Amino acid sequence: MNKIEKVFSLLIPMLLTIFFSLPGLAQQPQVKINKKDRRKDIEMTTSEGVIMLRLSDSTPTHRDNFLKLVKSHYYDGVSFHRVIPQFMIQAGDPKTKRDSLFLKTVKKDSLYTVPAEFRPGLFHKRGTLAAARADDDVNPLKASSGNQFYIVQGRVFTETSLDSVETYRLKGRKLPEAHREIYKTLGGAPHLDQNYTVFGNVISGMDVVDKIAQKPTTGRRGGDKPLQDIKIIEVRLVARKRT
Repeated sequence: MNKIEKVFSLLIPMLLTIFFSLPGLAQQPQVKINKKDRRKDIEMTTSEGVIMLRLSDSTPTHRDNFLKLVKSHYYDGVSFHRVIPQFMIQAGDPKTKRDSLFLKTVKKDSLYTVPAEFRPGLFHKRGTLAAARADDDVNPLKASSGNQFYIVQGRVFTETSLDSVETYRLKGRKLPEAHREIYKTLGGAPHLDQNYTVFGNVISGMDVVDKIAQKPTTGRRGGDKPLQDIKIIEVRLVARKRT
């Protein structure tokens, strides 16, 4: 074996290790979290302002996955790539991270998933943080995207419109009365309940969510992509304020 072959024999395993440890690829980010991390909130600084998030301990797999992504700085530089007013804002696609040529070329089918964690008490009220996922036809177990999330802006519903959601969107499944009351006052997106994993909520900064949700987009046929880039500048863990 000559010197060049020897160098490549040492270099290739190192490159493969780096490749598969990068966030957004086939494996989860190789970052350790601890009990202190789980007691912290998430500060998401965007080009439109700051959104504060609190993760749910009822969905530990999603919570820990999101914490790992935050600690690995995966979301720094990612854009909100799908925005629908009176519904939600979505981010996390690595191809929107334009400052990284490598991540820009990542294919969607190389991303990892997280098993669904549906909880009766967690529903899609206004300000909910939840995981995006592939459609049922290719994802019958409703596994979550390991990377992409959305925040519900939502809208306020009436009794009649909630009845319609139960009949046509939830296929006859009834919403709890307590949830219906919130959807009639605070608002949300009830048709997503028990179909997408909720794993947190906005504790401040809904005005920023509203601002992002009102940005002009390409519309449904164009994938609801904002016409101007809406960037996540930095996401970090911060100590929870005492209330």
